[in-house]
Amino acid sequence: MLRSMFTAISSLNLHQYFMDVVANNLANANTTSFKAGRISFQNQFSQLLNVGSAPAANLGGTNPTQIGLGAQLGGITTIWTQGSLQTTGRNTDMAIQGDGFFIFGNGADRFYSRDGMLGLDADGNLVHSATGLRLQGWQATTSGSTGTVDTGQPIGNIQLPLGSTLAQATTNATLSGNLDATTAIGDSYNTTLGVYDSLGVLHDVTVTFTRTADNTWDWAASGGATGSGTLTFDTNGQYQAGTGSINIPAAGGAAATNFTVDFSDLTQLATEGDVSLSGQDGLAAGDLTTFYISPNDGQVYGLYSNGMQQLVGQVALARFVNPSGLMQAGQNMYQVGLNSGDPSVGAANSGGRGLIAAGYLEGSNVDMAQEFTNMILAQRGFQASSRVITTSDEMLQELVNIKR
Repeated sequence: MLRSMFTAISSLNLHQYFMDVVANNLANANTTSFKAGRISFQNQFSQLLNVGSAPAANLGGTNPTQIGLGAQLGGITTIWTQGSLQTTGRNTDMAIQGDGFFIFGNGADRFYSRDGMLGLDADGNLVHSATGLRLQGWQATTSGSTGTVDTGQPIGNIQLPLGSTLAQATTNATLSGNLDATTAIGDSYNTTLGVYDSLGVLHDVTVTFTRTADNTWDWAASGGATGSGTLTFDTNGQYQAGTGSINIPAAGGAAATNFTVDFSDLTQLATEGDVSLSGQDGLAAGDLTTFYISPNDGQVYGLYSNGMQQLVGQVALARFVNPSGLMQAGQNMYQVGLNSGDPSVGAANSGGRGLIAAGYLEGSNVDMAQEFTNMILAQRGFQASSRVITTSDEMLQELVNIKR
């Protein structure tokens, strides 16, 4: 009777653990990227009353006689199934479709998480919004408006160049409009183009068109710029041939600007001349205003007020052989455990680390229907064990009453 009571007590403790796991799962049903836990039971050792016997010549064998001494905790494991992706409307939020983890650091320690809710700190570092831990990845090597990332280098903080400005020199310009077909041979028509140098300084370049024959015009640049060429039109006044480039010498610290001019939109018809600049790819200086994370590969771009974007880094992901071996560190973070294996660090969409979905967060994978079912199982198991204790107590009471 005492043995049955102690056996039932072990079950009570175990079902309390069961209820604790269920409660934790339900408490985190709406926690970003939460992974549900699952408890498993196993029987404890048994008391051997009779070892049994082997078969003899004229007698069969007998089985051992054992009495089980209760149950014990087999383990609490994490269920790593993918949670549903929930749109947030913030491009700075990220979710992983696959087995990877974001990597965060505080200088001394590394943490791993499926929670990609990001923001910026005062120094321009990408950080986990709730904890301030800094996102780890690769900083880009930048030159002007371009940047390159070497994912073979060690990972570190990703920092945006706060307060930086970028400009873009003109490399292509397009003219459109009409050259008056009634212009006398030898007469000219002028137009002014606004183009930018490498520092974002606007330069006014004058282009003079001089009619040299019925369907032929020479053009030449002036106003501190050089460049010339010849345009020809067919008998219908449509552009036929002619192109060229204009050069602005280096000045004021800016590099020399050389841009190609497209004249194919010009016509030569009997109407007033109205040639103008219809497009060019140069940009004035612009300030960094925000950042953007590209889907799938996790590249981070700085966005500028003039419309330019610059690659400033790339998010790194980690993958573990046994993610169930990770140690929970709270705040949706994990740390390397004794049985998790070392992290395999690389870019998204490589090595089985999964893809990055920008503008989404991963929801909890808790199945509420299953958890409520487990709650009933835990309750019934606890009740059954408590009844064993009650019945054993009554049997002991009857034993005591024998003396009366």
